[in-house]
Amino acid sequence: MLTPFFGWLSPAGAKARLSILIFHRVLPEPDPLFPQEMHARQFDAVCGWLANWFNVLPLDRAVAQLGAGTLPARAACITFDDGYADNHHVALPILQRHGLTASFFIATGFLDGGRMWNDTIIETARRSPLPLLDLRSLGLGCHALGSIADRQAAIAALIPQIKYRPFAERVATAEQLATLAQVQAPNDLMMTSPEVKAMRQAGMVIGAHTVSHPILARLTDAQASDEIGRSKQYLEQLLGERVGLFAYPNGKPGEDYSPASVEVVRSLGFDAAVSTQWGTTGTGDDLFQIRRFTPWDRSRLRFGARLLSNLRTPWR
Repeated sequence: MLTPFFGWLSPAGAKARLSILIFHRVLPEPDPLFPQEMHARQFDAVCGWLANWFNVLPLDRAVAQLGAGTLPARAACITFDDGYADNHHVALPILQRHGLTASFFIATGFLDGGRMWNDTIIETARRSPLPLLDLRSLGLGCHALGSIADRQAAIAALIPQIKYRPFAERVATAEQLATLAQVQAPNDLMMTSPEVKAMRQAGMVIGAHTVSHPILARLTDAQASDEIGRSKQYLEQLLGERVGLFAYPNGKPGEDYSPASVEVVRSLGFDAAVSTQWGTTGTGDDLFQIRRFTPWDRSRLRFGARLLSNLRTPWR
């Protein structure tokens, strides 16, 4: 029912619009702490919808066709950021079942037992046995943990307070928080290097996402080049091939990355880079600031309607 509308708003050729969906995790089961987080049953439904409505392309091929003005009608890509283990264990089999490919942007410093600072906070709030988390010694206040709603509120309060601190301070604060909460955070949340390699061997596209997921806008050009370049180099050595795609951490233009960050990515020899700016991308748009958008709706009709709305919005 919706397919003709997608074809009308996203035609082939020079007037094509590329829709790119962004995901992070696909959990095996719904998470009471994060009821809106994507899980296997919902992702299976989404993949079915996308396979029906769109011509789903690997992102590297879509970028080449976008630059050449030869995209097919209803062109779309699926992307994942960060490198969570459930991308390999849960998302990959679902993608394969639907005959779809996706691109996975890997923050290489967290592979093989690492953990992102925000996940340390999330898992601390989830697992702490304490009824009250007193973080006044860290300047982060007190937080009740007596219910799921309390734990959700604690996470929502803590992450914004730490997000834009320097990387080392973010990590240290998160680890101190876990210690105060009497929690040993898990070390199996992210993929291993062999799993990343297996994803590529399964036909998925692998892209760089820095080493430690910093806020690039707050780094010097040299620091940004080191973060981005080392992640690219690591993945190229792991996979034995060139890596041409990059995703900006957090990805909001002007806030999380700057025009200088874009020039660093260009200078390192990438073909394209994706942001988290909502919208679609057409011929002539900047291939180093490609837009991405994912509806949050759970029903087929509402999910599709929001994708249509995203295609209709003028982004220039």
